[in-house]
Amino acid sequence: MRVLVVGGGGREHALCWKLAQSPRVSELLCAPGNAGIAGIARCLPVKADDVPGIVKLALEERAEFVVVAPDDPLALGCVDALTEAGIRAFGPTRSAARLESSKIYAKELMRKYHIPTAGYRVFDTCEEALAYVEACGAPLVIKADGLALGKGVVVAETLVEAREAVHGMLEGNRFGRAGARVLIEECMTGPEVTLLCLTDGETIVPMLSSQDHKRALDGDQGPNTGGMGAVAPSPHYTPDVAERIEREIVRPTLEALRSEGIDYRGVLYIGLMLTSRGPRVVEYNARFGDPEAQALLPLLQSDLLDALEAAAAKELTSGHLLWREGASACVVLASGGYPGAYSTGKRIRGVERAERTGAIVFHAGTAKAAAGDYVTAGGRVLGVTTCGATLEQAVSAAYAASDEIVFDGMYMRRDIGRNALR
Repeated sequence: MRVLVVGGGGREHALCWKLAQSPRVSELLCAPGNAGIAGIARCLPVKADDVPGIVKLALEERAEFVVVAPDDPLALGCVDALTEAGIRAFGPTRSAARLESSKIYAKELMRKYHIPTAGYRVFDTCEEALAYVEACGAPLVIKADGLALGKGVVVAETLVEAREAVHGMLEGNRFGRAGARVLIEECMTGPEVTLLCLTDGETIVPMLSSQDHKRALDGDQGPNTGGMGAVAPSPHYTPDVAERIEREIVRPTLEALRSEGIDYRGVLYIGLMLTSRGPRVVEYNARFGDPEAQALLPLLQSDLLDALEAAAAKELTSGHLLWREGASACVVLASGGYPGAYSTGKRIRGVERAERTGAIVFHAGTAKAAAGDYVTAGGRVLGVTTCGATLEQAVSAAYAASDEIVFDGMYMRRDIGRNALR
Protein backbone atom coordinates (compact mmCIF):
# COMPACT_ATOMS: atom_id res chain seq x y z
CA MET A 1 0.00 0.00 0.00
CA ARG A 2 1.21 3.50 -0.85
CA VAL A 3 0.90 5.64 2.30
CA LEU A 4 1.34 9.43 2.49
CA VAL A 5 2.06 11.15 5.81
CA VAL A 6 1.32 14.88 5.95
CA GLY A 7 3.69 16.96 8.09
CA GLY A 8 7.37 17.46 8.71
CA GLY A 9 8.19 17.41 12.43
CA GLY A 10 9.28 14.97 15.09
CA ARG A 11 5.78 13.52 15.40
CA GLU A 12 5.72 12.80 11.68
CA HIS A 13 9.16 11.18 11.82
CA ALA A 14 7.90 8.90 14.61
CA LEU A 15 4.78 8.05 12.59
CA CYS A 16 6.83 7.31 9.47
CA TRP A 17 9.29 5.23 11.51
CA LYS A 18 6.46 3.07 12.87
CA LEU A 19 4.49 2.87 9.61
CA ALA A 20 7.63 1.77 7.74
CA GLN A 21 7.66 -1.36 9.92
CA SER A 22 4.30 -2.50 8.54
CA PRO A 23 4.66 -5.29 5.97
CA ARG A 24 1.64 -3.81 4.18
CA VAL A 25 3.40 -0.54 3.30
CA SER A 26 4.93 -0.82 -0.17
CA GLU A 27 5.97 2.84 -0.41
CA LEU A 28 6.01 5.59 2.18
CA LEU A 29 5.68 9.24 1.17
CA CYS A 30 5.84 12.35 3.34
CA ALA A 31 4.95 15.98 2.60
CA PRO A 32 6.99 18.00 3.26
CA GLY A 33 9.03 15.76 5.57
CA ASN A 34 12.49 16.63 6.88
CA ALA A 35 16.08 15.44 6.58
CA GLY A 36 15.56 12.53 8.96
CA ILE A 37 12.29 11.38 7.43
CA ALA A 38 14.04 11.33 4.04
CA GLY A 39 15.95 8.26 5.23
CA ILE A 40 12.78 6.13 5.39
CA ALA A 41 10.25 7.89 3.12
CA ARG A 42 10.24 9.82 -0.15
CA CYS A 43 9.79 13.45 0.84
CA LEU A 44 7.84 15.78 -1.43
CA PRO A 45 7.98 19.61 -1.22
CA VAL A 46 4.32 20.36 -0.47
CA LYS A 47 3.53 22.30 2.70
CA ALA A 48 1.30 20.55 5.20
CA ASP A 49 -1.21 23.42 5.28
CA ASP A 50 -1.52 23.56 1.46
CA VAL A 51 -4.71 21.52 1.37
CA PRO A 52 -5.28 21.72 -2.43
CA GLY A 53 -1.61 20.87 -2.93
CA ILE A 54 -1.85 17.83 -0.62
CA VAL A 55 -4.93 16.54 -2.47
CA LYS A 56 -3.23 17.06 -5.85
CA LEU A 57 -0.12 15.28 -4.61
CA ALA A 58 -2.11 12.33 -3.23
CA LEU A 59 -3.88 11.92 -6.58
CA GLU A 60 -0.70 12.23 -8.63
CA GLU A 61 1.20 9.79 -6.43
CA ARG A 62 -1.78 7.39 -6.26
CA ALA A 63 -1.66 7.37 -2.46
CA GLU A 64 -4.03 4.74 -1.11
CA PHE A 65 -4.09 6.05 2.46
CA VAL A 66 -3.16 9.47 3.84
CA VAL A 67 -2.29 10.18 7.48
CA VAL A 68 -2.89 13.86 8.27
CA ALA A 69 -0.80 14.50 11.37
CA PRO A 70 -0.51 18.26 12.21
CA ASP A 71 -3.19 20.53 13.66
CA ASP A 72 -3.26 23.19 10.91
CA PRO A 73 -4.24 20.96 7.95
CA LEU A 74 -6.82 19.21 10.12
CA ALA A 75 -8.36 22.55 11.09
CA LEU A 76 -8.34 23.58 7.43
CA GLY A 77 -10.32 20.50 6.40
CA CYS A 78 -7.61 18.40 4.78
CA VAL A 79 -9.34 15.13 5.64
CA ASP A 80 -12.63 16.48 4.25
CA ALA A 81 -10.94 17.46 0.98
CA LEU A 82 -9.14 14.12 0.61
CA THR A 83 -12.35 12.21 1.29
CA GLU A 84 -14.23 14.28 -1.29
CA ALA A 85 -11.49 13.38 -3.80
CA GLY A 86 -12.04 9.68 -3.12
CA ILE A 87 -8.85 9.22 -1.07
CA ARG A 88 -8.97 7.35 2.24
CA ALA A 89 -7.55 9.48 5.02
CA PHE A 90 -6.89 9.27 8.75
CA GLY A 91 -7.75 12.18 11.02
CA PRO A 92 -10.77 14.15 12.19
CA THR A 93 -12.78 16.31 9.84
CA ARG A 94 -12.69 20.09 10.04
CA SER A 95 -15.79 20.22 12.26
CA ALA A 96 -14.38 17.55 14.58
CA ALA A 97 -10.98 19.28 14.74
CA ARG A 98 -12.67 22.34 16.27
CA LEU A 99 -12.10 20.55 19.54
CA GLU A 100 -8.50 21.75 19.18
CA SER A 101 -8.74 24.70 16.81
CA SER A 102 -11.05 26.59 19.20
CA LYS A 103 -10.36 26.33 22.91
CA ILE A 104 -13.56 28.26 23.56
CA TYR A 105 -15.60 25.69 21.62
CA ALA A 106 -13.95 22.89 23.62
CA LYS A 107 -14.65 24.58 26.96
CA GLU A 108 -18.27 25.23 26.06
CA LEU A 109 -18.65 21.57 25.08
CA MET A 110 -17.22 20.50 28.43
CA ARG A 111 -19.51 22.88 30.30
CA LYS A 112 -22.59 21.68 28.39
CA TYR A 113 -21.87 17.99 29.03
CA HIS A 114 -20.48 18.36 32.57
CA ILE A 115 -16.96 17.17 31.77
CA PRO A 116 -14.65 18.31 34.60
CA THR A 117 -12.30 21.16 33.69
CA ALA A 118 -11.03 24.46 35.08
CA GLY A 119 -13.44 27.36 35.60
CA TYR A 120 -13.08 30.03 32.91
CA ARG A 121 -14.31 33.23 31.29
CA VAL A 122 -14.05 34.33 27.64
CA PHE A 123 -12.96 37.82 26.54
CA ASP A 124 -12.49 39.65 23.26
CA THR A 125 -11.65 43.09 24.64
CA CYS A 126 -8.53 43.96 26.56
CA GLU A 127 -10.32 46.25 29.02
CA GLU A 128 -12.78 43.62 30.21
CA ALA A 129 -10.10 40.94 30.39
CA LEU A 130 -7.81 43.15 32.48
CA ALA A 131 -10.64 44.02 34.85
CA TYR A 132 -11.27 40.29 35.36
CA VAL A 133 -7.57 39.65 35.97
CA GLU A 134 -7.47 42.37 38.65
CA ALA A 135 -10.60 40.99 40.31
CA CYS A 136 -9.30 37.40 40.38
CA GLY A 137 -5.64 37.92 41.16
CA ALA A 138 -2.84 35.52 40.22
CA PRO A 139 -2.09 32.79 39.38
CA LEU A 140 -4.19 32.51 36.23
CA VAL A 141 -3.94 30.72 32.90
CA ILE A 142 -4.35 32.86 29.77
CA LYS A 143 -5.09 30.98 26.54
CA ALA A 144 -5.43 32.13 22.95
CA ASP A 145 -8.58 30.67 21.43
CA GLY A 146 -7.00 29.41 18.21
CA LEU A 147 -3.97 27.40 17.11
CA ALA A 148 -0.61 28.87 18.12
CA LEU A 149 1.96 26.10 17.61
CA GLY A 150 1.49 24.90 21.18
CA LYS A 151 2.65 28.26 22.54
CA GLY A 152 -0.70 30.03 23.01
CA VAL A 153 -0.92 29.30 26.73
CA VAL A 154 0.58 31.50 29.46
CA VAL A 155 0.62 30.30 33.05
CA ALA A 156 0.75 33.69 34.79
CA GLU A 157 2.17 33.37 38.28
CA THR A 158 1.86 37.12 38.92
CA LEU A 159 -0.52 39.91 37.96
CA VAL A 160 2.25 41.48 35.88
CA GLU A 161 2.57 38.30 33.80
CA ALA A 162 -1.22 38.07 33.45
CA ARG A 163 -1.49 41.68 32.25
CA GLU A 164 1.35 41.18 29.77
CA ALA A 165 -0.28 38.03 28.38
CA VAL A 166 -3.67 39.73 27.93
CA HIS A 167 -2.09 42.77 26.24
CA GLY A 168 0.07 40.58 24.02
CA MET A 169 -2.84 38.50 22.75
CA LEU A 170 -5.67 41.02 22.50
CA GLU A 171 -3.74 44.17 21.57
CA GLY A 172 -0.21 43.10 20.64
CA ASN A 173 -1.22 40.62 17.92
CA ARG A 174 1.09 38.08 19.52
CA PHE A 175 -0.72 35.12 17.96
CA GLY A 176 -2.59 36.90 15.17
CA ARG A 177 -6.19 35.81 14.68
CA ALA A 178 -5.63 32.91 17.06
CA GLY A 179 -5.42 35.40 19.93
CA ALA A 180 -8.35 37.61 18.92
CA ARG A 181 -10.35 35.99 21.74
CA VAL A 182 -8.89 34.65 24.96
CA LEU A 183 -9.82 32.31 27.75
CA ILE A 184 -8.86 33.17 31.30
CA GLU A 185 -8.91 30.09 33.51
CA GLU A 186 -8.35 29.22 37.12
CA CYS A 187 -4.89 27.77 37.63
CA MET A 188 -5.13 24.08 38.46
CA THR A 189 -2.35 22.24 40.29
CA GLY A 190 -1.30 18.62 40.36
CA PRO A 191 0.53 16.12 38.15
CA GLU A 192 -0.12 16.54 34.42
CA VAL A 193 -0.84 13.50 32.27
CA THR A 194 -1.49 13.16 28.56
CA LEU A 195 -3.88 10.47 27.37
CA LEU A 196 -4.07 9.80 23.64
CA CYS A 197 -7.05 7.77 22.49
CA LEU A 198 -7.76 6.23 19.11
CA THR A 199 -11.41 6.38 18.09
CA ASP A 200 -13.59 5.53 15.12
CA GLY A 201 -16.46 7.65 16.42
CA GLU A 202 -18.13 4.74 18.21
CA THR A 203 -15.33 2.80 19.88
CA ILE A 204 -12.59 4.61 21.79
CA VAL A 205 -9.34 2.89 22.81
CA PRO A 206 -6.97 4.69 25.20
CA MET A 207 -3.25 4.40 24.49
CA LEU A 208 -0.57 4.32 27.17
CA SER A 209 -0.44 7.45 29.29
CA SER A 210 2.44 9.89 28.89
CA GLN A 211 3.74 13.08 30.46
CA ASP A 212 4.82 16.08 28.39
CA HIS A 213 7.11 18.86 29.63
CA LYS A 214 5.86 22.13 28.14
CA ARG A 215 7.99 24.77 29.84
CA ALA A 216 11.31 25.64 28.24
CA LEU A 217 13.50 25.35 31.34
CA ASP A 218 14.18 22.96 34.20
CA GLY A 219 11.78 23.03 37.10
CA ASP A 220 8.89 23.96 34.78
CA GLN A 221 10.23 27.47 34.41
CA GLY A 222 10.28 29.75 31.37
CA PRO A 223 7.75 30.14 28.57
CA ASN A 224 5.54 27.41 27.15
CA THR A 225 6.91 25.52 24.16
CA GLY A 226 5.61 22.86 21.82
CA GLY A 227 7.11 20.34 24.25
CA MET A 228 10.65 19.75 25.54
CA GLY A 229 10.36 16.04 26.23
CA ALA A 230 8.04 13.27 27.33
CA VAL A 231 7.96 10.00 29.23
CA ALA A 232 5.59 7.04 28.96
CA PRO A 233 3.75 5.60 30.73
CA SER A 234 3.11 8.05 33.58
CA PRO A 235 3.42 6.49 37.06
CA HIS A 236 0.64 8.87 38.15
CA TYR A 237 -1.80 7.09 35.84
CA THR A 238 -2.65 4.23 38.17
CA PRO A 239 -5.41 1.69 37.38
CA ASP A 240 -7.80 3.51 39.74
CA VAL A 241 -7.04 6.87 38.12
CA ALA A 242 -7.42 5.33 34.66
CA GLU A 243 -10.82 3.88 35.50
CA ARG A 244 -12.07 7.21 36.83
CA ILE A 245 -10.79 9.17 33.83
CA GLU A 246 -12.37 6.74 31.36
CA ARG A 247 -15.67 6.93 33.25
CA GLU A 248 -15.77 10.70 33.88
CA ILE A 249 -13.87 12.11 30.89
CA VAL A 250 -13.01 9.73 28.02
CA ARG A 251 -16.41 8.14 27.39
CA PRO A 252 -18.38 11.33 28.18
CA THR A 253 -16.25 13.27 25.67
CA LEU A 254 -17.01 10.81 22.88
CA GLU A 255 -20.69 10.79 23.85
CA ALA A 256 -20.73 14.60 23.84
CA LEU A 257 -19.29 14.70 20.33
CA ARG A 258 -21.82 12.16 19.10
CA SER A 259 -24.65 14.14 20.72
CA GLU A 260 -23.44 17.18 18.77
CA GLY A 261 -23.63 15.19 15.53
CA ILE A 262 -19.83 14.95 15.16
CA ASP A 263 -18.41 11.71 13.76
CA TYR A 264 -14.95 11.96 15.32
CA ARG A 265 -12.44 9.54 13.79
CA GLY A 266 -8.77 9.85 14.59
CA VAL A 267 -6.67 10.57 17.65
CA LEU A 268 -8.30 12.34 20.57
CA TYR A 269 -5.64 13.94 22.76
CA ILE A 270 -6.76 14.66 26.31
CA GLY A 271 -4.44 16.77 28.44
CA LEU A 272 -5.24 16.13 32.10
CA MET A 273 -4.45 17.62 35.49
CA LEU A 274 -4.76 15.27 38.45
CA THR A 275 -5.98 17.81 40.99
CA SER A 276 -6.87 17.26 44.63
CA ARG A 277 -10.54 17.41 43.53
CA GLY A 278 -10.03 14.72 40.91
CA PRO A 279 -8.93 14.63 37.26
CA ARG A 280 -9.70 17.70 35.13
CA VAL A 281 -9.28 18.35 31.41
CA VAL A 282 -6.58 20.92 30.62
CA GLU A 283 -7.09 20.81 26.85
CA TYR A 284 -8.09 18.65 23.92
CA ASN A 285 -6.04 18.19 20.76
CA ALA A 286 -7.17 16.50 17.57
CA ARG A 287 -3.99 14.58 16.74
CA PHE A 288 -0.98 12.74 18.11
CA GLY A 289 0.91 14.89 20.57
CA ASP A 290 4.46 15.97 19.88
CA PRO A 291 6.73 14.89 21.59
CA GLU A 292 4.34 12.36 23.18
CA ALA A 293 4.17 10.37 19.92
CA GLN A 294 7.97 10.10 19.95
CA ALA A 295 7.79 8.45 23.38
CA LEU A 296 4.71 6.28 22.75
CA LEU A 297 5.22 4.79 19.30
CA PRO A 298 8.43 2.88 20.18
CA LEU A 299 6.37 1.06 22.83
CA LEU A 300 3.64 0.08 20.35
CA GLN A 301 3.92 -3.60 19.50
CA SER A 302 1.05 -3.90 17.01
CA ASP A 303 0.87 -2.64 13.41
CA LEU A 304 0.13 1.10 13.39
CA LEU A 305 -1.26 1.06 9.83
CA ASP A 306 -3.86 -1.57 10.79
CA ALA A 307 -4.99 0.58 13.73
CA LEU A 308 -5.23 3.83 11.75
CA GLU A 309 -7.13 2.14 8.93
CA ALA A 310 -9.54 0.56 11.40
CA ALA A 311 -10.26 3.95 13.00
CA ALA A 312 -10.92 5.53 9.61
CA ALA A 313 -13.21 2.66 8.56
CA LYS A 314 -15.21 2.39 11.84
CA GLU A 315 -13.72 -1.04 12.54
CA LEU A 316 -11.62 -0.26 15.62
CA THR A 317 -11.21 -2.76 18.46
CA SER A 318 -9.03 -2.77 21.57
CA GLY A 319 -6.93 -5.48 19.90
CA HIS A 320 -5.58 -2.97 17.41
CA LEU A 321 -3.30 -1.43 20.09
CA LEU A 322 -0.91 -3.80 21.86
CA TRP A 323 1.93 -2.42 23.96
CA ARG A 324 5.34 -3.64 25.04
CA GLU A 325 6.34 -3.85 28.69
CA GLY A 326 8.66 -1.17 30.01
CA ALA A 327 8.93 2.58 29.65
CA SER A 328 10.32 5.22 27.32
CA ALA A 329 11.73 8.73 27.49
CA CYS A 330 12.17 11.42 24.83
CA VAL A 331 14.49 14.39 25.32
CA VAL A 332 14.12 17.31 22.89
CA LEU A 333 17.25 19.10 21.72
CA ALA A 334 16.35 22.69 20.88
CA SER A 335 17.94 25.73 19.26
CA GLY A 336 19.12 28.47 21.59
CA GLY A 337 16.42 31.11 21.93
CA TYR A 338 13.49 28.76 21.28
CA PRO A 339 10.53 29.31 21.72
CA GLY A 340 11.54 32.85 20.83
CA ALA A 341 13.89 33.88 18.02
CA TYR A 342 16.64 31.43 17.10
CA SER A 343 19.25 30.87 14.40
CA THR A 344 19.28 27.98 11.93
CA GLY A 345 21.87 26.32 9.69
CA LYS A 346 24.01 25.06 12.58
CA ARG A 347 25.89 21.86 11.81
CA ILE A 348 24.72 18.88 13.89
CA ARG A 349 27.29 16.32 15.06
CA GLY A 350 26.92 13.04 16.87
CA VAL A 351 23.57 11.69 15.62
CA GLU A 352 25.18 8.42 14.54
CA ARG A 353 26.95 8.10 17.92
CA ALA A 354 23.63 8.58 19.72
CA GLU A 355 21.96 5.95 17.56
CA ARG A 356 24.78 3.47 18.31
CA THR A 357 23.79 3.65 22.00
CA GLY A 358 20.41 2.19 21.02
CA ALA A 359 18.50 5.47 20.92
CA ILE A 360 16.04 6.42 18.20
CA VAL A 361 16.76 9.97 17.02
CA PHE A 362 13.63 11.58 15.58
CA HIS A 363 14.23 14.67 13.45
CA ALA A 364 11.98 17.70 13.94
CA GLY A 365 13.76 20.78 12.60
CA THR A 366 16.61 19.55 10.41
CA ALA A 367 17.82 19.89 6.83
CA LYS A 368 20.72 18.55 4.79
CA ALA A 369 23.56 20.93 3.89
CA ALA A 370 25.35 20.79 0.57
CA ALA A 371 28.14 18.81 2.19
CA GLY A 372 25.64 16.18 3.33
CA ASP A 373 25.70 17.12 7.00
CA TYR A 374 22.55 17.59 9.04
CA VAL A 375 21.95 21.22 9.98
CA THR A 376 19.36 22.86 12.22
CA ALA A 377 16.20 24.17 10.55
CA GLY A 378 13.80 24.78 13.43
CA GLY A 379 13.34 25.52 17.11
CA ARG A 380 12.89 21.94 18.21
CA VAL A 381 15.63 20.15 16.30
CA LEU A 382 15.79 16.50 17.44
CA GLY A 383 13.97 14.16 19.81
CA VAL A 384 16.16 11.46 21.38
CA THR A 385 14.04 8.49 22.49
CA THR A 386 15.10 5.41 24.43
CA CYS A 387 13.21 2.51 26.00
CA GLY A 388 14.03 0.59 29.17
CA ALA A 389 12.65 -1.96 31.58
CA THR A 390 11.94 0.90 33.98
CA LEU A 391 11.34 4.62 33.56
CA GLU A 392 14.56 5.38 35.42
CA GLN A 393 16.54 3.27 32.93
CA ALA A 394 14.81 4.91 29.96
CA VAL A 395 15.50 8.45 31.23
CA SER A 396 19.14 7.69 32.01
CA ALA A 397 19.70 6.17 28.55
CA ALA A 398 17.97 9.11 26.83
CA TYR A 399 20.32 11.61 28.45
CA ALA A 400 23.39 9.48 27.76
CA ALA A 401 22.43 9.40 24.06
CA SER A 402 21.53 13.11 23.99
CA ASP A 403 24.97 14.01 25.33
CA GLU A 404 26.51 12.47 22.19
CA ILE A 405 24.90 15.18 20.03
CA VAL A 406 26.12 18.76 19.71
CA PHE A 407 25.32 21.86 17.67
CA ASP A 408 25.93 25.53 18.31
CA GLY A 409 23.39 26.95 20.75
CA MET A 410 21.88 23.55 21.59
CA TYR A 411 19.97 23.28 24.85
CA MET A 412 17.78 20.69 26.54
CA ARG A 413 15.92 20.35 29.78
CA ARG A 414 17.83 18.21 32.25
CA ASP A 415 14.80 17.16 34.31
CA ILE A 416 12.62 15.23 31.85
CA GLY A 417 10.83 12.54 33.86
CA ARG A 418 12.02 13.82 37.24
CA ASN A 419 8.52 14.54 38.55
CA ALA A 420 7.29 11.19 37.28
CA LEU A 421 10.19 9.39 38.98
CA ARG A 422 9.27 11.03 42.29
